[in-house]
Amino acid sequence: MSAGHSVEAKSAPYYYVPADSGHPVRCAVALLVTAVGAAAWINGAGLGKWMVLVGILGVIAVLYYWFGDAIGESEGGLNSKRVDVSYRWGMSWFIFSEVMFFAGFFGALWYVRTISTPWLGDLDHKLLLWPDFSAVWPNFGPAGVVEHFQTVGPFWLPTINTALLLSSGVTLTIAHHALRENHRGKTIFWLACTIILGFIFVACQATEYHHAYTELNLKFSSGAYGSLFFMLTGFHGFHVIMGATMLTVMLVRLLRGHFTADHHFGFEGAAWYWHFVDVVWLGLYLFVYWM
Repeated sequence: MSAGHSVEAKSAPYYYVPADSGHPVRCAVALLVTAVGAAAWINGAGLGKWMVLVGILGVIAVLYYWFGDAIGESEGGLNSKRVDVSYRWGMSWFIFSEVMFFAGFFGALWYVRTISTPWLGDLDHKLLLWPDFSAVWPNFGPAGVVEHFQTVGPFWLPTINTALLLSSGVTLTIAHHALRENHRGKTIFWLACTIILGFIFVACQATEYHHAYTELNLKFSSGAYGSLFFMLTGFHGFHVIMGATMLTVMLVRLLRGHFTADHHFGFEGAAWYWHFVDVVWLGLYLFVYWM
């Protein structure tokens, strides 16, 4: 699609309303299959894991065609400035929902560390319930039923991962400025560097998990510390994978000639998401690994 279509789309006076679509229904059915399969899997049903696989593949297929339609509308000159503003508000609220998601888990970490643990270690509880409980963080539970484990410190993989994500934020910013200046080759190079750094981060985190499980005996069942560690870092790792996948789609679109210097919200939305992932990791690095 030529650059002229994108420029014309930005100046279109109308608000484009897509035709009726079956994508939302298909996505809802795929998500339902995934949820039912997950429940069955947890309860020992052999069919559960296959239902989860089918559901996830269904969601991926629906998103592929759904976003393909949206990309076709954008490159076909159907989106106006009003539609562009709607996309921006939509992405902003989506990222805000993600902020609240992580805020819930950060809040749980703060609560169990600064309120629950000292409360369980006060005089009344020590005398009546758990006389051997030590009010330190992390601990092995009030009844001492949690297997002994070691915590994960900031050196060296978490620190390396911090450097990787911060570097990826810089390379992505360079790519964005290059796109705004219409330097497509430079944009593609720096965006590819960002994607590579993101997947290296995922590989390092997988190595960290293997070390924690096999050498530190740290598991999801290792008390409040273990569950919160894997929930926070694991969901963040999932967000890194999603962000890197989004950026990979943007790279493919750039290679196909999509986007112009003044019409590239798809790229901007993915960049917003990636910078959000960077900021969340800084919080994790401080509150999970150092404190």
